[in-house]
Amino acid sequence: MIQCLRSLLAGLFVLLLAQSAAFAGVIKHVIVIAMENTDASSIYGNTSEAPYLNNVLRPIAARSTSFIDTLPDENSQPHYITMEAGTHTFTDLTFSASDDPSASYSTASQAHLTQQMRVTVAPSKVRWMSYQQSMNANTGACPIKSDDPYVARHNPFVYFRDVSGNPPSKTNPYCAAHFRPYSRFAGDLAANRIANYVFITPDNCNNMHDACGTSSRTKAGDDWLSKELPPLIAWANAHSAVVLVIWDESYGAPTIPFFAFGAGVKKNYVSNLSLTHLSIIKSVEEIFGLPILPTVANANTLKSLFKVGAYP
Repeated sequence: MIQCLRSLLAGLFVLLLAQSAAFAGVIKHVIVIAMENTDASSIYGNTSEAPYLNNVLRPIAARSTSFIDTLPDENSQPHYITMEAGTHTFTDLTFSASDDPSASYSTASQAHLTQQMRVTVAPSKVRWMSYQQSMNANTGACPIKSDDPYVARHNPFVYFRDVSGNPPSKTNPYCAAHFRPYSRFAGDLAANRIANYVFITPDNCNNMHDACGTSSRTKAGDDWLSKELPPLIAWANAHSAVVLVIWDESYGAPTIPFFAFGAGVKKNYVSNLSLTHLSIIKSVEEIFGLPILPTVANANTLKSLFKVGAYP
């Protein structure tokens, strides 16, 4: 009886020790904001159309001058799928269109980032959430239907059937539990209800896809970031979070702009190390102790952007 009790206590101690070790590093949250269709030369130094990014964010962030578009001949959607899986090609489908998810335009593959978070058991359980701007009743609680300025093609998760259902459904409960309209983000931030991994998609009026009445689409996106990032910067620094502002494609140019800021990130740092969307997946996996997808195994990580000891 005493031996059994000792074994039980020893097991409990190991479990508690493992739980305390989970996310023991600097980084507790990774928040990705996905912008659209802009090459690096259109952002870096462009103080007329992107004054916030250049004058305010750049001095407090790390950035890359060699963030490579690995799919220069593809449109937006394959890039977003690649942001989640490290590839846009699966045994049952190669994503190359802009269609909404359906029975025939979705994949059964479970080899993607958020599925790793779903199946990983405690104490390393990673919660994820996506905030999609302008999702509404027409798009569904599981937002598989486009309703401009929200477009499903900029939401990679709903194209995986283990997220949105087989076939994809507007009411799939697992999917609905992991999506919120962006209008709820500020309240969740204020209440500290932020998941470990967050993916934010601004709508087409705010992600540099369309100008929507402003002087340029770049200015429209910069204006939106100038309003949305200040509270997020403060929250990230106070809550061990890293924010990655990424773009989907370079629109024909070789490189894409990329900014990182928050806990442990070097300020006003410029990296010329070759990075891609695969680098982000691999870095998130390393930060949260997840298995490394084969599709991203050879990618460089974001480690060089962080101070010594801040990155796992």
